Amino acid sequence: MESVQAIKQRFGIIGNDPRLNRAIEKATQVAPTDISVLVTGESGVGKESIPKIIHQLSHRKHGKYIAVNCGAIPEGTIDSELFGHEKGAFTGATSTRSGYFEVADGGTIFLDEVGELPLTTQVRLLRVLENGEFIKVGSSKVQKTNVRIVAATNVNMFEAIKKEKFREDLYYRLSTVEINLPALRERKNDIHLLFRKFASDFAIKYKMPTVKLTDDAVALLLKYRWNGNIRQLRNVAEQVSVLEHNRTINALTLQHYLPNTGSNLPVVVNNSKSESDFSSEREILYKVLFDMKSDLNDLKKLTMELMKKGNVSEIQKDHEHLIQKIYGDKENDFEGTDNAENVELLAIPEHSEVSEITLEAEDKYHFAEEIQEEETLSLQDKELELIKKSLERHNGKRKLAAAELGISERTLYRKIKQYDL
Repeated sequence: MESVQAIKQRFGIIGNDPRLNRAIEKATQVAPTDISVLVTGESGVGKESIPKIIHQLSHRKHGKYIAVNCGAIPEGTIDSELFGHEKGAFTGATSTRSGYFEVADGGTIFLDEVGELPLTTQVRLLRVLENGEFIKVGSSKVQKTNVRIVAATNVNMFEAIKKEKFREDLYYRLSTVEINLPALRERKNDIHLLFRKFASDFAIKYKMPTVKLTDDAVALLLKYRWNGNIRQLRNVAEQVSVLEHNRTINALTLQHYLPNTGSNLPVVVNNSKSESDFSSEREILYKVLFDMKSDLNDLKKLTMELMKKGNVSEIQKDHEHLIQKIYGDKENDFEGTDNAENVELLAIPEHSEVSEITLEAEDKYHFAEEIQEEETLSLQDKELELIKKSLERHNGKRKLAAAELGISERTLYRKIKQYDL
């Protein structure tokens, strides 16, 4: 087995970071087997080097090696690209075509950005991984293939699985062995080394002297975040090599080639959704309306108690929590003379028609407590639900149901006709 240093020289890999060396070591260990490998890491860290190492050190090195960028193929044609199609399978299929899995039989397929695969294609890929079988688009014939699959992604696979964008069973089939490549900002000691290598390569390519960095420029290089990783560093080295006449680059000059990405200070990110978060303005409106409905139902309950008993102080004592909920800290205002007089105006003679109806109806206003703030039903659906529950509680007696809902019997009859109840 070749040493890690020999493999880095053979495949042009620059860097001495321990995590990079461990990733290469894992690649050499799994290469002689047919184990599926998943390479993870941010975009631009050089994930495409690992499948090449695995293929060249395996017994399939004389077979085909095909790299497929799954994110660059349209969803409508990716099945045809991977598995082939029969003539006439779809519009434009003028001849039979072999897919990558058929062409690469006996070799290795590198599926880059595998997290972008459509769910239907993921099902087909799972079958290939399990028993090496696939079916061309537009065909009913099962074909066999002997292909080693190495996949790569910069997507957080567990988040994709949680959002149902990636199949969990496929993830565990692909990631028999997972190799993670560190981001460039985590390889501080390799950044200047890589820049010097790129600067030397571009000097040879464009036939010009090699650019060199001053100490302050090196410090700036190490401090920068490098969201684009090695790919971004390479582009910066190329720009500086081509555009700068002075071949000694200081920090002030280098700063012009580094995009301002804001502060590098760490921040606390809360991924959990708060109960007060809303996905749309409509849900905010629903919450306000249902809060108002809840308060209205509480007021109806207090009013009905006043009509039954007429004793303000007793009701205030028995329903202190309800008054607190509606009026907050202003419940003591009920002790004032003006408010007491105003409340007494609500008193109704014992033998009035409204009083008789009220006494017949039981206190059913507990349903107001069942209204959920996170409700996503439309207001029309909620109204229908409330009418149904009220009618069920009163065995279809519209008079009692109307009194409970706080509407006239005629209005309730009209709504019953409207909703075909």
